[in-house]
Amino acid sequence: MPMSNEEAQWFSQAFRHIVSNVGQAVLGKETVVRYAVTAMLAEGHILLEDAPGTGKTQLARALAATVAGTNKRIQFTPDLLPTDVTGVTVYDQRRGDFEFRPGPVFANIVLADEINRASPKTQSALLEVMEEGQVTVDGVTRKVGRPFMVIATQNPIEQAGTYRLPEAQLDRFLMKTSIGYPDRGSTVEILSGAAVKNRAALVNAIIPAEKVAEMADLGTTVHVADSVLDYIAALAQETRETKETRIGVSVRGALAMTRTAKVWAAAAARAYVTCDDVKELALPVWTHRLIIDPEAEFSGTTAASIIERVLNEVPVPAIGMG
Repeated sequence: MPMSNEEAQWFSQAFRHIVSNVGQAVLGKETVVRYAVTAMLAEGHILLEDAPGTGKTQLARALAATVAGTNKRIQFTPDLLPTDVTGVTVYDQRRGDFEFRPGPVFANIVLADEINRASPKTQSALLEVMEEGQVTVDGVTRKVGRPFMVIATQNPIEQAGTYRLPEAQLDRFLMKTSIGYPDRGSTVEILSGAAVKNRAALVNAIIPAEKVAEMADLGTTVHVADSVLDYIAALAQETRETKETRIGVSVRGALAMTRTAKVWAAAAARAYVTCDDVKELALPVWTHRLIIDPEAEFSGTTAASIIERVLNEVPVPAIGMG
């Protein structure tokens, strides 16, 4: 059943309250917080490529605290094993039976810190749970619950001892963005509260995890006109056909845009998606999905510049404009 205008108004109000609450811990970064909340409600994951000390951990903790959920932090290192992420089955001598000890991935918000420092084998331990919300260990499949979101980080400055994320893993992330350093006013506010080491601890729960799952279900009922779907398909196709890319936006990427745009529209109190929603989300949803031709990359072409050019070249349909 399509979302009603009343439901859109309620969704938008709840969305704003969540963003405002998380913003108490991540000062001056409303756009990034909106991206993170959108990813959570679209039941996706977000990759933060950022320098150390920009508040990535605070974002994960504040988001988990806001939705009365659990959060776990995994520090990815070269010696980290897949079972350190998913969990392991051990033999209990007292009971005479095998017991599953869940890994840190069994939480509502999981911070995968410096994910590119672990080996590809360990990175791949997240593939199943990020796509299907479940973990299979020793042939037994276990659900991780809802909401479930991975906030992964990687440091773009220091590349020694890191492993580049494979394309299949990058495609699992709904969005990629960066927090960046706060402006001067926000920095002064942070410094004035220097005695508080963990700002996320000041964040109170304002919505139960079950209600977040309901919001996620409600977000899927936002209407997307055929003209908007055709616009998304045309943009994705153009990124694949340009000579500057080896791999463009996949069908999964187009689906990710549709899911994200629905939540983005509902957050604006609309029960329908516009082409402007797609334009606003194109960079965070699609830049990490492009594989640029080496010659084009050497000449200075970036994924962002390709997407911006595609947005300018592909005509916007008359119906579905914001």
